[in-house]
Amino acid sequence: MTTITDQLGRMLAGRYRLDAAIGTGASAQVFAAFDVKLGREVAVKLLHPGLAGDEAFIRRLRAEAQAVGALNHPHVLKVFDWGEEDDGAFLVLEYLAGGSLRDLLDAGRRLDPAQAASVGAQAARGLAYAHRRGFVHRDVKPANLLFDEDGVLRVADFGVARALAEAAWTEPAGAHLGTARYASPEQAEGRQLDDRADVYSLALSIYESLTGRVPFSSDTTLATLMARVGAPLPIVPELGPLAPILAQAAIPEPLARLDAVEFADRLEELGRELPPAKALPLVAVRLSALRLVESPRDSRSRTPAPRDPLNEHPGHPGASELYEHPGHPGASALYDQAAIDRASRRTRLRLGITSSAASVEEEGWSYSDPVDGRAAPALYDGAADLRARRLRRRPRRLLRRRAPQTRHVMRWVVAGLVLLVALCVGALGVDRYVVYGHVVPELVGLQETSAQRVMRSAGLEIRVIGLRHWSAPKGTVLSQSIGAGTRERSGRGVAVAVSLGRAPVHVPSVTGKSAALAESLLRSSHLVPSTNSAYSPTVPVGAVVSASPASGLLPYGGKVKLVISRGPAPVTIPSSLVGGSWASAQASLSTLRLVPSEVLDFSSTVAAGDVISTSPTSGVSGVAVGTTVQVVVSKGPRLVAVPSVKGDAIAVALTALQAAGLDVTEQIGPPNSTYATATDPAPGAEVAPGTQVTLYVA
Repeated sequence: MTTITDQLGRMLAGRYRLDAAIGTGASAQVFAAFDVKLGREVAVKLLHPGLAGDEAFIRRLRAEAQAVGALNHPHVLKVFDWGEEDDGAFLVLEYLAGGSLRDLLDAGRRLDPAQAASVGAQAARGLAYAHRRGFVHRDVKPANLLFDEDGVLRVADFGVARALAEAAWTEPAGAHLGTARYASPEQAEGRQLDDRADVYSLALSIYESLTGRVPFSSDTTLATLMARVGAPLPIVPELGPLAPILAQAAIPEPLARLDAVEFADRLEELGRELPPAKALPLVAVRLSALRLVESPRDSRSRTPAPRDPLNEHPGHPGASELYEHPGHPGASALYDQAAIDRASRRTRLRLGITSSAASVEEEGWSYSDPVDGRAAPALYDGAADLRARRLRRRPRRLLRRRAPQTRHVMRWVVAGLVLLVALCVGALGVDRYVVYGHVVPELVGLQETSAQRVMRSAGLEIRVIGLRHWSAPKGTVLSQSIGAGTRERSGRGVAVAVSLGRAPVHVPSVTGKSAALAESLLRSSHLVPSTNSAYSPTVPVGAVVSASPASGLLPYGGKVKLVISRGPAPVTIPSSLVGGSWASAQASLSTLRLVPSEVLDFSSTVAAGDVISTSPTSGVSGVAVGTTVQVVVSKGPRLVAVPSVKGDAIAVALTALQAAGLDVTEQIGPPNSTYATATDPAPGAEVAPGTQVTLYVA
């Protein structure tokens, strides 16, 4: 058997040289290759040789490759070429060096909400583009979400899963390929798949990128699949603002689930509210970093090379056939379709769901294929599909071996049955028009109660199978399983999805932001701000002190109460400042976040260094924080200079000293003195007013 290492150096179609092994899966090997004709790096997916003999598969793959090759979108991996060799078919794909989301998660890294919203929106846009062109991926998972060197995402493997589903390869024909950990509930039940199955799988992939774990994972593939049937997405704190969006994208009933366009719109809207996304922590995979194993011709006489985990890594184009066992993240295990079928039968019995189209008709319920509008059974019968495919493939010569007598008897049996049915119908007076005589009315846009009345008037029934947040008012019918104008028999049921009103919205963080910015953020989040003001010792004037609620979810249009800061509360000038020391006054005012300013002045009553008065005065209230308070501090009494009176007549000297505020208490000199000779304190000395002065005379 040819191994992946034996392929290295091989040239496909004379132009694609296989240079390095990237990954291997159940149905293909993936290589980094070089297109020698165009001189560019590509990825080549070489399908298993066992598929080469399946002509139906080759035809399907050719058609799928041509169809997918026409897809041109920045978030869809390009298919450049396809071809056939003696040992199997191959696809030539765009080569991306940024690795996959699976690589990133396996490296122990996680995305923050802004990064997850960006990655999810890009993937959803790529899916929406393909869905509009009739493609359902069927195998969306982290290994199929690839990045280029700039972190731009591509969805890989469109069309391959559908081609393999048509081939009798590994699993029963008709089984839906897909990694069990990310399969939708309808995929687990074997029901008809549409584009919303891809949305469910993408929601689980984004969930894992935020939390590091896949919801509903159990010890076995079977338990993992059955756990999500009818179960809402478990909400955990790590999801943050993405919680309501992911919950809508992973509703168990596909009719009520977001489609890819809606999913992308919601994620992009959230991304505009979040801080800009940081660069992704990519796990780059460059050709120069890949270990090139030795070629077979060089290894014949050498010890075999050890197992290379890099060559088995599933996170590259073409490795999506690896089915990841839920109990062992990153390990590969085949999708056990037989076990799923057994569990599906048990689940249908438990839920009262029939397994065939006939019994569905008897219950009076039907489902429509959302892709082309044709009526379809409630559940996909994989076993019946397998039998039908085998019968179609059976050579006609086998049919000819049947005895002519057998064919003759069968013709009579069929004719008899037809006659019996015709007689019964005629006897009962029932014709096709009566059986299917009720026209299904248009229900979309009606309120549920009105829709119930309209359906009863039409002789039909209605069943609400999905509730969904939408822009339509609460209770409005959003979609119906059987189109308006279709004729149905009496009692037939039509399944509808009903609006829950607009989805809850995430409350942005606005605490500490300016009032204008906070109100703008809330309105852009479809919330209504209401404001009040309050004093705050720490929050600047005009900024948000608090919001109620400050985070979490609110109904669309809900109110958020904002408290806007008026700055610190005003204070009262302490009455204890006057008479106290300047140092004490300074400390008290600073504690109140006031600005003390010292002013010196003379006082004959207040000791030097003590406070004479304040402005604003002591006891005044309502003083704004930051106000400057003048504190008048005593320098003691005002001083006067002793005047010089030497040579003045005694009477003149006395008058001058008294005019200076001094008190002449004694005159010293001989009797009959007529003029002053000196003073004590001496002339020019600064003394307090009222100081006693001795006058010397002669």
